[in-house]
Order: sequence, then structure tokens, then C-alpha cells
Amino acid sequence: MTLREQIRRNYEMTAVLLVFFGLLIAGVGAALYAAYGRGAAIAVAVIGVVWALFSWFMSKSVVSATTGAQPVTKQQYPELYKAVENMSIAAGLAATPEVRVVDDPAPNAFAAGRGPKDCYVCATTGLLQTMDQRELEGVISHEMAHVQHRDVRLMTLVAVLVGVIALVSDIALRLLFFTGGRRRSSSPADLILLAIGFAGLILAPIAAVGIQLAISRRREYLADAGGAEISGDPEGLALALRKLMDDPREIKHMNRSTAHLYIEGPLRNATGPRSLLGGLFDTHPPLEDRIARLEQMGGFKLPPDTATA
Repeated sequence: MTLREQIRRNYEMTAVLLVFFGLLIAGVGAALYAAYGRGAAIAVAVIGVVWALFSWFMSKSVVSATTGAQPVTKQQYPELYKAVENMSIAAGLAATPEVRVVDDPAPNAFAAGRGPKDCYVCATTGLLQTMDQRELEGVISHEMAHVQHRDVRLMTLVAVLVGVIALVSDIALRLLFFTGGRRRSSSPADLILLAIGFAGLILAPIAAVGIQLAISRRREYLADAGGAEISGDPEGLALALRKLMDDPREIKHMNRSTAHLYIEGPLRNATGPRSLLGGLFDTHPPLEDRIARLEQMGGFKLPPDTATA
């Protein structure tokens, strides 16, 4: 199967998952109705719609505020600008994305925005200090592939939908605890409706995150393949991914809603209860698997890793 066929198949799978998102939102609406009746359900739904529209149209600013991404000049970061301009041309983009930097020692990068003409590519200061020019271009080519494949728009939409479901469920559950829902009697019908609404509001955010992961994990593999095609250097990207794998540092100010945007999962070294889940809720596939796929695609084998030798 060619890369283009994989991308097309991925679009089809994404369409199916977005249908599930629609069904999930309808389920949340039904849960609201079961718990509160029509009037309260409409009020909470309006809040969700307003928040969704705000998050979508202000997505660049919201992501920048969450991640600490700041616009920079070509004079400040000439190597980064060179990599973005070169990979943008190689990807055939209609416009070169904006360039931004996050002041953080952990090496990482991401792309954000609502489309190829309205997006930016961002790298951390740690990435710029860790990667040589070849590896930096490999990382940027991966982000350009996300822009080329329209992943930036999709993942922004998915983040908005996940956020809306979480917000609506949280508001509804708080109201449920304080008001007891629509229950005015202890009849079996009322109790059943209340139980259905309560269960739906708890499970909806979990299901939304599950759909988000199903979309984002597969797209990382395709962005690696697309990035290798854009740069013509799969080994350069593989070397960059290995450096990311060897570096234990994590982004200091990271929000779960933006974790899927980064080139590597910023929560992969988590400790505590989350570590017991064995990567079940990781937004990215293992870096070892991604490197192995690049090696297979490029017909090469990385030299021994001196960092861990």
C-alpha cells in the first residue's frame, strides 16, 4: 500500500470516528435530558456550542497560551527558519507557516492552527539545542507532513470536541450533585433515567479521549512517512526520534488537551497511577516502533546508540 493510499484510508477511518463523535455528543445530550429535562439540557448545550465556536476560531491563540509558544524572528533563530522554509517548499505548501518557539529545555515540537494557510510550526529551545541541522529538518518535515495531510485542522477539531464533551459533562455532573437532577419522586422510571444520565456523563469524556487516541496514533506513523518523503532523508528523522527517545526531560507546562500535537508524547515518562496503565492512554505510538518503520522504509539501520552504550 502506497503512502497516498494509506492517507486516503486514514481519512476514511477518521470520518467513521467523527461519526462516533457525533453519536457520543448525541448520547451526552440524551444523558442531559434524562437527568434534567429539556430546559436544563438546552441551557448546558448552548454553553457547549458557544465554547466550541470560541475554541475553534481562537484555536491558534488558545494553543499558544497553553503551550507558551511565542513568535520569533529569523534573526533570532536562523537555523529553525531555514528548516521551516526548506521543508515548506519541499512539501509544496501554498504558504510558509509561522515560526514560534517555546522556552523549555525538553526537546519537542508541534504544529497548530486551522489549516495550511493559518498555522504555525513551533519548536522548544531544548530541541534546537539538542538537534543538528539534519535532525532538525527531519523533525520539521514531520510537522510539515501534518500540515500537508490536513492533520492540523483535524486534530484542532478533535481537541475542541473532546474539550466540549469534558466541559458539558463536568457542568452537568456538578449540577447533578447539587440539585439531584430532575428527580422529583422515587419512582422506578425516574431512578432509571437518573442512573442512565449519570453513567453517560461519566463515560462520555473517557470515550471521547479513546476516539482522540484512535485518530492521533495512526497519524503519527503517516506523518513520519510523509516527513521522510518531504525531506528525502528518513534516516535524519529516525536519528532525531532516537535523540527524543534517549532524552528523559518532559515539557514543564503541558496540558492534556494539547499532548497529541507534539512530535513525541510529552507524558510518555509519567509516574504514579497513570504509569500502571501501560501506555493505554498515550497519544503517540512507541518511538521504537516509529524508528523501526523508518528503517524499513528507507532500507537502512541506525548505527549503535552511543548515548546508551
